[in-house]
Amino acid sequence: MEFSPLNRLPQDTLHQIFSHLTLREIIVSKCVCKCLNASLSSPAFLQLISTQQPPLSLLALRPSHRTHTHPHNNNSSCALHVFDTMLNYWFRFPLSFLPFRSHYPITSSHGLLYLWAEGPTSASPQSGNNRKTLIVCNPLTRQFKLLPQLGSAWSKHGSVLVGSPNQVLVLTELAAIYFSGSTTANNWLKFSSNLPSKPRSPILISDTILALCDVGSPWRSQWKLFRSTVKDLQFSQQWTRLEKHEWGDIFDIMKRPRLLAGKNDKVLMIGGLKSSYSLHSTCSTIVILRLDMESLEWDEAGRMPPEMFRYFQDSSKFKVFGGGSRVCFSGKRVGRLALWEENECGKGEWRWISGVPGNSDGLYRGFVFEAQLNTVP
Repeated sequence: MEFSPLNRLPQDTLHQIFSHLTLREIIVSKCVCKCLNASLSSPAFLQLISTQQPPLSLLALRPSHRTHTHPHNNNSSCALHVFDTMLNYWFRFPLSFLPFRSHYPITSSHGLLYLWAEGPTSASPQSGNNRKTLIVCNPLTRQFKLLPQLGSAWSKHGSVLVGSPNQVLVLTELAAIYFSGSTTANNWLKFSSNLPSKPRSPILISDTILALCDVGSPWRSQWKLFRSTVKDLQFSQQWTRLEKHEWGDIFDIMKRPRLLAGKNDKVLMIGGLKSSYSLHSTCSTIVILRLDMESLEWDEAGRMPPEMFRYFQDSSKFKVFGGGSRVCFSGKRVGRLALWEENECGKGEWRWISGVPGNSDGLYRGFVFEAQLNTVP
């Protein structure tokens, strides 16, 4: 590409040409040569397309263990593995630009990836000590930023919830910490959470925090849905139990329910559908319920087909991840992912995802990554 006519074009002209491509095509173009990669990663180009390109919705996998990195190590272990549901194709974003000995992707929001990191590499000793810290990065632009450091207990026991850029909440049963880059104090705010039990699959929708908590006895679980806001946690540490008489026994029919953020600020609750109310009841299938936060009414979004559920029926555990219009399921010895996807007509469709990378035990975990060519604030 050294003598390519593209190199003779003014940068503004080059940017205008490539701004008409889709984000998927821009990502591919960045891999052509170093000159194009630099040009399509420049602040001028990122600013040009920031309002033009819709995000590329991908399913990202968490690694089965924390990834240990070394300087100039570009192998697949230093990468974020993602699945493009439109192309039905796995590919990866290298993370070798991060100067840390170990890192573990946990979630994403607005095109930015959040990871727990520990220790600098020998090539970057000034990056910090061996304490755990949250970092935010964009794998497409290779930019990253460190958030204020935290103790290792938060990374072991806390659930990281991310809303708008620079809005991060780490939640445990007893306490919560909150960081907002819009405040003048560049540190974490700590306050009590006062939850009745360890929160299961908490989610953050706009400013609302939702979590499932077990309020039952040691020998029988009883799940309830709790709601609070960041403001309420800061000043009153109060949670509201969401319930209506019309809901009936909706939580009693679900085995090991978990939450995901759905489309249009709706809440998805996924779990095994019990065949009876007995303590050790088996499940007849896996069901996806949807809660409208305005009307507080539930409806059924999807039910796993019998021919697909039989692979999970023999699995002692299964994991759920995703959000928006996609929910992914993994199970021990299943060997692939089951995907529920809501189409443009609002109808849910089920299919398998094969070729999952890594050497996991089959219990894959992940999150939705809305890839964008935006800057790290």
